[in-house]
Amino acid sequence: MSLKIKRICLICSLAASFLLLLQSVKAQDTAAISSFLIKQQKSIGKAVALVWKDGKIVYQKELGTDFNARTQAPIAASSQWLTAAVVLTFVEEGKISLDDPVGKYLPEFNKYMKSYLTVRQCLMHLTGFERDKGLSTKVTFGRKYQTLEDQVNALAAKEISANAGEQYFYGAYGPAIAARVIEVVGKKAFERLAQERIFRPCKMRATNFGFDGGCPNPGFGAQSTANDYLNFLIMLLNGGTFEGKKVLGEESIKEMQRAQLGSEPVRYLPEAVTGFDVSYGNYIQEKDASGNAQVLSSPSLAGTWPYIDLCRKYAAILFVADAKNEVKKDLAIQFREKVDEAIGACK
Repeated sequence: MSLKIKRICLICSLAASFLLLLQSVKAQDTAAISSFLIKQQKSIGKAVALVWKDGKIVYQKELGTDFNARTQAPIAASSQWLTAAVVLTFVEEGKISLDDPVGKYLPEFNKYMKSYLTVRQCLMHLTGFERDKGLSTKVTFGRKYQTLEDQVNALAAKEISANAGEQYFYGAYGPAIAARVIEVVGKKAFERLAQERIFRPCKMRATNFGFDGGCPNPGFGAQSTANDYLNFLIMLLNGGTFEGKKVLGEESIKEMQRAQLGSEPVRYLPEAVTGFDVSYGNYIQEKDASGNAQVLSSPSLAGTWPYIDLCRKYAAILFVADAKNEVKKDLAIQFREKVDEAIGACK
């Protein structure tokens, strides 16, 4: 190789390195994010913020002591995105349909004239059951039962306030019934199914539904870590693939990006997700000009706020330690705005 060619190669190499450096600096220009989080630390409490883009974590901030990205904490309603994903793996395999009546798998519902309730309606909180609105009642749901079977059989006998599919009432009942359906079909406990189908493939080693005693609470009872839940978000952002392994199919990913609630009247929806379109275990927080989902999230009433930005192609989570320090909607949105500024405009 001539000296001239070597010089040209060296110049090209240096130019490429410089461009990569500029991209890295832009991706990590995050001083404003840290400044915002520190300013709001009293409201947020102990927390971890993570942002992932282009195959790596581009921002990480820990607030408080003895709490980091590997520390477990309850995630309350953010559990529902995980539960929906587990259920959808059975739909992909053709083992169930979202429009199957639950009575097909759970005879107790036929006994109490509730055979018309469908799996889809369970995931969409259209069961007709009402529940106390407080966070504590949702988190403690199921503690007096040892198995999901006992809990859901008791639900079958419960009075309804509306026919299935007629009213939206956010709560813990629907996810529990859907989870029990796949227990019957999969012939394994829900916790094991979640581990085999979502947690292990996504390397979510510190995530489970069994931390609180009693039976699992698929709607509000999981615990996880910031690192673990970020892996789940990365899988969703990557079209259902995590580290080269397919976890969810393309149609399942699309289903969770579509608004699923129609004209049904909303009897109760938490303030944190008011104004968002409802999907399976998650919400369409923001749409583009064509009405397509751009930002998907699954806010927890306990404070944790995970989301993915499909246009800017990044995943982020604000993971909060203490349910008493609920991250309000405005703080979570401001956090996302700071991240967007660091990442750059949606193209």
